[in-house]
Amino acid sequence: MVRTQIQLTEQQAQALKRMAVAQGLSMAELIRQSVDQFIQYAAKPGTQDKVQKLKEVAGKYSANITDLAENHDTYLDEIYGDNPA
Repeated sequence: MVRTQIQLTEQQAQALKRMAVAQGLSMAELIRQSVDQFIQYAAKPGTQDKVQKLKEVAGKYSANITDLAENHDTYLDEIYGDNPA
């Protein structure tokens, strides 16, 4: 492990102490777990990445259905409804 030093506000330190006691953990372990969760969250594709991927797929496939915009509910009912066509 690498030792590091951080500065917290009084409110942050108090909240972390309460949470650590409630969970039966040390503050250090609670902070390590929090950092792990943040790293996992930050590594996920962001909104811009998702939008870009969707743009790359848009128009790539064709269902040859000319009225999909007007009748999408009907088509969804056929696929997922109780009485598929």
